[in-house]
Formats: sequence, structure tokens, C-alpha cells
Amino acid sequence: MQNEWNGSVVIVTGAASGIGRASVRAFAEAGAKVIASDIAEGVDTLATEIADGMCKALRGDAGNEAHVRELVAEAERHGVLRGFFANAGITGGPAPVSEADPELWLTVLRVNLVGPALAIKHAAPVMARNGAGAITCTASVAGLRAGAGPAAYSASKAGLINLVQVSALELAGTNVRVNAICPGLIETNMTQKYIDQARAAGLGKMVGATNPLRRPGQPEEVAGLAMFLTSQAASFVNGQAIAIDGGLSASHPTTPRTAAGQALAATAASRATNN
Repeated sequence: MQNEWNGSVVIVTGAASGIGRASVRAFAEAGAKVIASDIAEGVDTLATEIADGMCKALRGDAGNEAHVRELVAEAERHGVLRGFFANAGITGGPAPVSEADPELWLTVLRVNLVGPALAIKHAAPVMARNGAGAITCTASVAGLRAGAGPAAYSASKAGLINLVQVSALELAGTNVRVNAICPGLIETNMTQKYIDQARAAGLGKMVGATNPLRRPGQPEEVAGLAMFLTSQAASFVNGQAIAIDGGLSASHPTTPRTAAGQALAATAASRATNN
């Protein structure tokens, strides 16, 4: 049976590190030509490391429409565009709603939400003309419910999940599928600082302890899901937000109370008893 990836082109944004880097390698090893995008220089290095010219790097901002147009045009020059993994994203830092300024919100939303919208806008028509295609967007468990990320990041990922659902309906009849993946704690550049700090403090066993598998995920595991959703094996999967989080979102983990919270709770309990 012919390899389904032969002659196919897949675009991956946020490709210089982590999930994006692992996904580029996985698609290329499967036989797809990959157009890899990132603002970081590492994407150029990645392209040189992949054998047989199966990866072409294009530096640019995934939230910039001109760059997304360039990615799609480059894909068409290399074969049949079958997949777009809109993976680029930023956290924007830990600022809560009460402290985040408008500039932070606009920056996070532009990359995390507008970027995937541009991917859908420009890739879907090409895929429809080709007869089929799949667009996969990296959302997050932080977009499913509160407690897994800062305000702007979480809101952008929740918006992205809705964008995927709306787009799947708008593309009805085109044979173009749109899905989201929702990673939990994955060991990438975005999380490595905090994971390293925990391990240095002798708390390595606590990393990922809130999910039933009791560990962080690896980029290659998320890349596997991205490949599945892009492949014909997932030909009836559309408009979905699929968690890959070790089981974290299967429950509602409780957060330990702070000392101040415990004191307030004790005071409230005492008043209730006295009354």
C-alpha cells in the first residue's frame, strides 16, 4: 500500500522547539514534505538536520497574515497541501486579569487565536481544491476550564477551541477537517524552567503529579496525536478538542489551601459552630 504521506505537504508552525519540532521530525520521517515556521533561528537548524530535504524552513510570525500566505504558497510549490499544524503559541506571562494590560492581551490573542484563524482562512480553500485536508490547532487543557494557565493564555485557548468548532461547520462539504489538541503539562521550552526548578529542589516526583499518570508528557507523544488527526486514520474526526494530558482533565483536581486560606476557613467554621 502506498504511503499516504508521499507527495503530501504539511505546514507546522512553532516548529523550532518542543511539540512543533517533534512534529516536524515525525511528519518528515513518515514521508511528508514539511514547511516549518517559527520566529526563532532554531527552525533553520532543524531543516538542515532532516535528511533528504524533507523540511524547508521559513522564518516568520504565525500571527502575521503575509507570513501565513507565504507558508501556503510555499507548500503548493512542493506538492499537495494535506495538513496544517497550527502549533505556534505563547503564554504571555503569569499576569492575572487584574494586572494584564491591553497590549499583553492583544499579543497573546494575535498569536494564539488569530494565527490559527489565518491558517484556516488560507489553507482550507487550497485543501478543498485538492479534495481533502486536515488542520490541527494546538489549544490547551487551560482552554477547557480554569486553573491550568494564566488569564490571557487560557482565554485564547478557549477561543481557539470554539474557533475549531465553528470552522468545522463552516467547512461542511469541503472534506477539510479542523480539530484541536489540548495538551496538559508537556516537557517543552515553555515549561522546562519550572520543571527544572522542581527537580533541583528535590520535588521531581511532584512534576505532573496532578494527573493519573503522575508524569509530564513528552513532545513526541503530542506529535503522535497531531499526526493521527492529520492522517486518513482520523478521517471521521472533525470539530473536536482532544485532551492529551495524562488524564488531568478527567477530574477536577483540588488545590491545597494556603495558610491564609486555612485560617479563614477555620474562622468560618468556628463562627458556624458558635452560631
